[in-house]
Amino acid sequence: MFAIRDVRALVSETTQEGHGLKKSVGPTQLTAMGVGAIIGTGIFVVIGEGAGIAGPAVILSFVLAAVACTFSALSYAELASSIPVSGSAYTYTYATLGEIVAWIIGWDLILEYGVSVAAIAVGWGGNLNAFLDAAFGVALPDAIAKSPEDGGIFNLPAVFIVLAITLLLVRGVTESARVNLVMVGVKLAVLLFFIVVALFNFGTGNFHPFAPAGTDGITAATAIIFFAYIGFDAVSTGSEEAKNPAKDLPLAIIGSLVICTIFYVLTAVGALGIASPEQLESSDAPLAAALDQGAGISWAASILALGAVVAITSVVLVILYGQTRIFFAMCRDGLLPQRLAKVNPRYGTPARLTIGLGVLISILAALVPLSEIVKLVNIGTLFAFVLVNIGVIILRRTRPEMPRPYRVPWSPVLPILGVLFAVYLMADLPLSTWIRFVVWLALGLAIYFLYGYKHSRLRTEPAADDGGTPGWARDSTPEVPPGDKK
Repeated sequence: MFAIRDVRALVSETTQEGHGLKKSVGPTQLTAMGVGAIIGTGIFVVIGEGAGIAGPAVILSFVLAAVACTFSALSYAELASSIPVSGSAYTYTYATLGEIVAWIIGWDLILEYGVSVAAIAVGWGGNLNAFLDAAFGVALPDAIAKSPEDGGIFNLPAVFIVLAITLLLVRGVTESARVNLVMVGVKLAVLLFFIVVALFNFGTGNFHPFAPAGTDGITAATAIIFFAYIGFDAVSTGSEEAKNPAKDLPLAIIGSLVICTIFYVLTAVGALGIASPEQLESSDAPLAAALDQGAGISWAASILALGAVVAITSVVLVILYGQTRIFFAMCRDGLLPQRLAKVNPRYGTPARLTIGLGVLISILAALVPLSEIVKLVNIGTLFAFVLVNIGVIILRRTRPEMPRPYRVPWSPVLPILGVLFAVYLMADLPLSTWIRFVVWLALGLAIYFLYGYKHSRLRTEPAADDGGTPGWARDSTPEVPPGDKK
């Protein structure tokens, strides 16, 4: 169960006919994927919550959250450049901690990404209605715009956006990346519009007192704002489709985090320059409220609502893309049905798998209550961060000779800090979230022992190799294959 996959064997499998993905994504598109996944409703909403806790010092909370994310981002960058294979944390764990741990994180990521897409799609429908109301004074009826949990019958907008993105992903990663690049440009333009307007109406009166709740308020706000940065890990799911993964993936992972941090901090400064922390906290749309009350621009609500719709659309695209690639990697390894890992010869994508996941998630978004299960997203992401940071430390010791185009500086200090920060945030999550997490993992382990363990390529293809490199189970020290004693 704790056998690991040899890195060279993992890479060689990406070239197998029918199971290899097309290398067609460049550094700009990869960076846009990271920005697309990070900047969603978080900045449009979470700034109000953070300001209510930390006051104007929420600016420092944004910086602190970015620093905390950087520890894990650096570890993702090293592993993504060293192991350019789909699967992200699942694949990295398979190469460092063993199959059973890889299954646990893969199963965890399937839930994390799937629930994220469903929840974000529901939010997309709500923001679409807000935009229609702000811009045209109309809105969709609740019966087809909300789930049964919220008093509706069927959330049609959520279903529409999931299925539309599914079809785009089936069409090809190049087309998907281009569309995402356009959407990222639009939402950054909307945030830039907000920043410029805020700076022209800027005042310093709302910055006193700067930290009314002291350092405790800053750290408490950081715990909330941290989740506005989550998404950079989705870039690593595109490792196999990157044209030059050794160079482009570290640039995209770290670059997207830097870009988002700059926009987040400038947005926070601008918002507090035109509105008080109390005004931001009391509104469900704090940026629109800041422009309305602070700058007197009431029509700006429609601009920001449009920005939110576009922002959420790109998040759905990147996160659903990430889930399909993780699921694809697990199927290709045999832990889930291998026939689902078949790549469509025309589009170069796992079309059958993508359509299946899209349909399931659209049903989830349309009908299933998400208010509680969505909390699993946070614990799942943090758990992945822990294992990726540990994976860097272990691989440095077990495979010191392995080529590393990018190396985490000051290892193992920075990876350990990444682990500690993730554990700190996990410990602060409610008990109910932990219980749901354990139940989901128990279900996953049952599937692993009933299906995955027996069908794993580590056991069904013991003789596979790539130029003499064993592809079957091995531990951290090379072994001689059975039957070959030379």
